[in-house]
Amino acid sequence: MNLAASASTISLNARRRIAWRLLPFLFTLFVVAFLDRVNVSYAGLEMTHDLSFSNRVFGLGSGIFFVGYLLFEIPGCLIVERWSARKWFSRIMITWGFITALMAFIKTPMHFYLVRILLGAAEAGFFPGILVYLTHWFRAEDRAKASSMFMIAIPVANIIGSPLGGWLLGVHWLGMQGWRWLFILEGIPAIVFGIITVFYLTDWPREAQWLPPEERVWITAELEQEALAKRNARSYTIWEALRLASVIRLALIYFFAVSSIYALTIWLPTFLKSTSGKSDLSVTMLSTLPYVFVLFAMLFNGWHSDRTGERRWHTALPLMCGTVAFALTILAGSHFWFAFGCLIVAATANSFLVSFWPIPSAFLGESAAAASIGLINSIGNLGSFVTPSVIGFFLDRTHSFAPGFLYVIGSLLIAIYLLLTLRMRPENS
Repeated sequence: MNLAASASTISLNARRRIAWRLLPFLFTLFVVAFLDRVNVSYAGLEMTHDLSFSNRVFGLGSGIFFVGYLLFEIPGCLIVERWSARKWFSRIMITWGFITALMAFIKTPMHFYLVRILLGAAEAGFFPGILVYLTHWFRAEDRAKASSMFMIAIPVANIIGSPLGGWLLGVHWLGMQGWRWLFILEGIPAIVFGIITVFYLTDWPREAQWLPPEERVWITAELEQEALAKRNARSYTIWEALRLASVIRLALIYFFAVSSIYALTIWLPTFLKSTSGKSDLSVTMLSTLPYVFVLFAMLFNGWHSDRTGERRWHTALPLMCGTVAFALTILAGSHFWFAFGCLIVAATANSFLVSFWPIPSAFLGESAAAASIGLINSIGNLGSFVTPSVIGFFLDRTHSFAPGFLYVIGSLLIAIYLLLTLRMRPENS
């Protein structure tokens, strides 16, 4: 009994210590990352007018970020797995901080496209790299909850970024418009935290001097036992994993599912301004409300998914809610507050992320899982390129968000179908 109680105490203390050491810092890094990725949605309220950009140009430039992002996803994940997460994250953050600030000096659509592609290339490997990094520290049964604590940075970045963006749009310092200052001031934290990261993070539990020896031994043994069980069940090489039907299907699910995220991430401020006629500051303040609901939805979904050990329906149900909510938004027509309420519900579809991402590492291990996560994220995020562009294209032609939202609904339905027919544990490639 004493030995069992001692082992239980070591387990509990190690899990708590690791969570408190890593998750707040990773959360902060992802807030900075997501803020720099989506600040264009707030800047767009004034930037498009100042630079005479059409909705199509703005949508294409916002989404083209993911073209650069595609190039380095798989190599970035393998670097985290085989080399050093802290050094790689540090390089990524410093680079994207400087490029974010460079956005302040664009003047033409071509400048816009080029800098957004460079920003995507600079940030590539960060989000999936952290997902890989979490597998170095958290057991499978704790992973969705850990992911949710990290991924709530998505709504928090919008909650922080909305009022900050609204305030900065109103300044005019040194002869520069507020939207230009928005990019400069939001690029600086990435550089600062990039420098801190290389000293603060630890690559592997065996290197963690901040863990007591018995806790370091316990978590290392637990994770090695998990990896051994996966290898004994079925061992995949990197190339075998990338060709698995389930991995390809997960990439397609993610491609269609992220339509809901970036439809709102990029276009919500513009939708609210065009349908309400409110000021920039009012619009950015309203934009925070959907993400408050997303925050709680992610925390609950991650907690409940880990508690039950179920992933498929915890991923599908948020997407189903988003589908219905987007349909009701279209039916709302000119009823602004009803449409806004529907979009609040639609935003909670983002909570699918916390139960979706533990799926690949459930049947793949080590480098195979890292490469597969990179593939899923890189191909999937091309949906984040397509959706803003489609909405901007139709908005210029019809002056309505309805056609673009219909595209989002169709994408979500495809994602739901692919998910519900997915074999969760592939046997052969």
